[in-house]
This record gives sequence, C-alpha cells and structure tokens, in this order.
Amino acid sequence: MNVETIVNYINVYGYLVIFLFLFFGIIGIPAPEESLLFLVGVLCLHHRLSLELVMLSSVLGAFAGMLTAYVCGRYAGSPFIKKYGKYVGITDERLEKVSSKYTKNVRKSIVFGFYLPGIRQISPYFAGIAHIPFTKFFLFSLLGTLIWTIPFILAGYFMGKIFHINPNFVPYLGIIFLVLFFLYVIIKYIKGKKRKSTK
Repeated sequence: MNVETIVNYINVYGYLVIFLFLFFGIIGIPAPEESLLFLVGVLCLHHRLSLELVMLSSVLGAFAGMLTAYVCGRYAGSPFIKKYGKYVGITDERLEKVSSKYTKNVRKSIVFGFYLPGIRQISPYFAGIAHIPFTKFFLFSLLGTLIWTIPFILAGYFMGKIFHINPNFVPYLGIIFLVLFFLYVIIKYIKGKKRKSTK
C-alpha cells in the first residue's frame, strides 16, 4: 500500500483509518505500525494531517487494541489453551511456569514490549491469560502506548525538518525494524548459549 493510498483513505474515512491500522496491528493482524507512525509524522510536517489528531487517533487505536486483546486472553485464552494446547505441546505445567515468569516481569513485558514486533501482540493476550489485575494492565499498557506511539510520530515530524524524507520510502522502515528485531533475538540467543556453556 503506497503513501497516496493511505492519505486517500484518511481523506475519505478520516483519522479512523489510523485508529484501525493500529488497533488491528496490536490484536495480531499484520500491519506496518512503526512505519505508519513515522509516516503520519512526516505527513503532519507537510500539513497534510493534523499532529494533534494523529497523536490522539494513534494512542486510542493502540490502547483499544491492547484492552481488547487483554479481555480476549482473560475470558477465552485459558479455556482455548486447555482444550487445544496439548496439540502444540502447551501443558498445564508449562503454562504455569511461563505465567509465573511473565507475572514477575509484567511491567517490562507490557511497557517495553511495544518496541518488539510480535511481543506487543502476544503480551496483552498473555496478561489476560495470566490474570494480571486489570488496573495494573490498564496503567502499564497506557504508559507503553504513549511512549511507543508519540516518539515515532515526533521522530517522523522532526526528522522531516532536518532531512528531506520522501514519504514514499517510509514504508520500508518496517523492513528495517523487522531486521533489527531478528538481530536482537539472535544476539540474545547467542548470549544465552554462552552463559550456559560457561556454567
């Protein structure tokens, strides 16, 4: 999907398009969230979008996605895993072990998980499955939403002032973020293997 198509969608349907992109991106339907946030920041610089409305629709979209995924995980996740988990090797014992580990690191997982593609989609479901208190999840996910969406939008806005950024190339940022994510996972895996071998 090119830039003009996105802008045309926004012109026709309003800022609801940004809301929906981020909402569906969080609940697990593939969407180039970081690229979109950076792109709309660049478009705000060129006065094609309102910075305030972009921020509002982005925050609401991502936050609504987090709450929806949490509710799905809380009320449908456990029964689903208990019924079908055995077919993919998820036993009650393994689920309990992962839930315990997740609960100990819940703040980092929710707040900073936004910056890791895949983790931000899984995290709210798992928070619901692990029965993290709603108030705690609400606050952590709101904080994570704010420190994820707004910096990317402002990055597009202010970098567009410093450098000439062609909006048509912004969607390729998603590929860069994906590569960086895989590099991060590989480095973490190698470090984990080294620690085990030294013990």
